[in-house]
Amino acid sequence: MPDYRVKKQIKMNPLTHFNDKGQAQMVDVGDKATSQRVAVAEGYIRMQPETLERICSGDHRKGDVAGIARIAGIMASKRTAELIPLCHPLALTHVSVDFTTETGQNRIRCQATTQTTGQTGVEMEALLAVQIALLTIYDMCKAVDRGMSIESVRLLEKSGGQSGHWKAASPAAEPPAPELDSIISNSAR
Repeated sequence: MPDYRVKKQIKMNPLTHFNDKGQAQMVDVGDKATSQRVAVAEGYIRMQPETLERICSGDHRKGDVAGIARIAGIMASKRTAELIPLCHPLALTHVSVDFTTETGQNRIRCQATTQTTGQTGVEMEALLAVQIALLTIYDMCKAVDRGMSIESVRLLEKSGGQSGHWKAASPAAEPPAPELDSIISNSAR
């Protein structure tokens, strides 16, 4: 069967973490101007309604789930360069990790904001803060809900530096997840 898909030509910036020989390198930011840099990231953890209720009511034997996850996210952002090989160590000037409960969708939204005045951005620090905060919620609640899922971790916005301000497009409305029985019966046909 012929392939009728249209192939788009997309102009992309070169991958800066590779030199002209294709070897991994740390980007030289020594000649870049220092500027105020901010990044905002988000992600979600979906869970059973009972698990969400326990977290919201504070009825969890391990204590304040959101408070501990917030501290974990902040701590993680400060250690990004130790975990991601080619990241520059940064002196962060501010980190915030906030949670919003979305009871209708049985999930918690995490948003992290990171800031620095420097020569390189703080996107990775914001993304890592979100992921570790959500993993901490998972760790604290896995005894009652092993089926939790971390979803849609992404950069929302960044500002500062040579590339200036960037903002993500709003995501399309999420389609409802198919029921497992429906998936099994459709694949058996």
